[in-house]
Formats: sequence, C-alpha cells, structure tokens
Amino acid sequence: MTETEQLKLQKLTGLSTGYKAFLYDCDGTLADNMPAHKAAYIKVAADGGLVFDGAIVDELAGWPVKNVVEEINKRYNSAFDPAVFAEKRYQVFFDEYLENTQPINYVVEHLKAHVGKVRIAVVSGSGRKAVEKTLTLLGLIDYVEVLVCAGETKHGKPYPDPFLAAAEKLGVSPADCLVFEDGEAGTTAATAAGMKWVRIDKL
Repeated sequence: MTETEQLKLQKLTGLSTGYKAFLYDCDGTLADNMPAHKAAYIKVAADGGLVFDGAIVDELAGWPVKNVVEEINKRYNSAFDPAVFAEKRYQVFFDEYLENTQPINYVVEHLKAHVGKVRIAVVSGSGRKAVEKTLTLLGLIDYVEVLVCAGETKHGKPYPDPFLAAAEKLGVSPADCLVFEDGEAGTTAATAAGMKWVRIDKL
C-alpha cells in the first residue's frame, strides 16, 4: 500500500470501533471497478444508438441498473427496455471488463484485519454472479459471511431493504452495524436502515 492508503486505513480503523458487524458495498468500495461499469453502460447505449458521457452513472452510483436505465431514458429521451439493457450491460461487464478488477487496498485490508472480530457482509447493487467473481478475484470470498445482491430484496438502494436483510441474516441489530460506501444511494439506504456509515471516498 502507498503511504496515502496507509493513512486512509488508519482513519478507517479509527472510525470503526464499537460495532458488531461491517457491511461493505462492493463496486467502488472494495473493488476499483466503477470505470469498467461506466464503460459497459456506454458501450451498450452506443450499440443502441445513444452516445453519452457516462457522468450519470457516477451520479447514480449504487442504484439498481434498471433504475439507472429509466433515468437515462428520461434525460436523453431514449427508449431502452430497462430489463434488456440491464442484462446486456451485465454480460458486457462480466465478459469484457470484470477480469481487470483491482482492489481498493485500504478497504480490502480493513476487511481482512477484522475477520473473526466482527461479522462481515457485502451488500451490492450488482448481480450475485458478478459480485461473487469480484470477491474471488480480490481474495475476499471466504471472509464474507452474508451477501445481499441486486434483485434479492423488494427494493434496492437507496431503500434500506438490502442493509436490513444483511443485518437480519447476520443476526445483528441495525444499530450495531457500520456501512462502508462510496455513493449517495448507499449512504441514504444505510441511514434509512438506522445504520451509521463511512464514505470511503471522502476519507
């Protein structure tokens, strides 16, 4: 790790004492793969005749893909079928970009340092297949006790449902959970779930 990453890890560790469970987002929090997700959106949109800069993907980080596509349709007056677009984007990401995933070192090291000390879950707006492969590539899959992914709760982030489901599966009360996120949808969901949170990109 670089010196900057070491400092961020120290800060993260200092902010996370006194909790019984840590709930980590995956994309953009443990995995440095948001540019790859954005590239997959841009490619699928371009294949469908829409050229856009992808800033909307950053803005709506953490939203379920179908909801992002609905917002793209609104803003660009496009008519993509959200379910079809989501499926294509998922496949493009999985086939063309996923293998290039890099860790966000200070968050990955934070998770590893707390194995056996707190309960650990990953709560992601991506599909289970991609999340499991990402965690495997990062060497974390065996440390994660509970995984809650896209489509596994009635609502995704920014609703509290995914975080509440993870807490329930871990058997830990929401007040004893700390959430690690990189997007507003995730922190909104955590607050609604009655959980404290840390924005890892704001350290």
